[in-house]
Amino acid sequence: MSFENIRAKGKSFTEKHGELWKFIKWSLLTGVGASGIELIVHMLLLKFVFASLNEVPITNAVLNFIGVKYAGYMYSFLISSTLGYTIAFILNRKITFKANSNPAVSVAFAVILSVFNIFASAWIGSVLSNLSVMYDWKSIGDVIIKVLTMLIPSIWIYPANRFIIHRVKKKPAEIEAE
Repeated sequence: MSFENIRAKGKSFTEKHGELWKFIKWSLLTGVGASGIELIVHMLLLKFVFASLNEVPITNAVLNFIGVKYAGYMYSFLISSTLGYTIAFILNRKITFKANSNPAVSVAFAVILSVFNIFASAWIGSVLSNLSVMYDWKSIGDVIIKVLTMLIPSIWIYPANRFIIHRVKKKPAEIEAE
């Protein structure tokens, strides 16, 4: 048995599988935590706060292009998404990735990603909402659509968070060791 094998046996799961552990934390903190809060806020806003606006059409060409057609949905989506992205940014920076890169640069990249995600998610949500209306899924359809609209962007959100937004700068001792 080599020294590396002996040493590896003494390591914890998080030490042995650092990248997997980051993905698990990201999934739980942002996937369950921040997205759960986002989903609850979205549904409360949609069903109670902006219910009277759910039939008020939007005539903005850009929003109509991505499929946002009613004011109630737009306000609910924008507020809940902004809250979810803010919570996710803080949790990811402090807990998941323990980033030490320039926070202003991280915020700028996060805002760019968030704006892209809002438009992409709005488009994805509107496409999926048409299915819900077509098949008369009612409120359960709204929940399913919102969950899918939050899950699909994970394909690009994790890599962007891990490698662009929440970078860990090398310490001088690590640079010398290379």
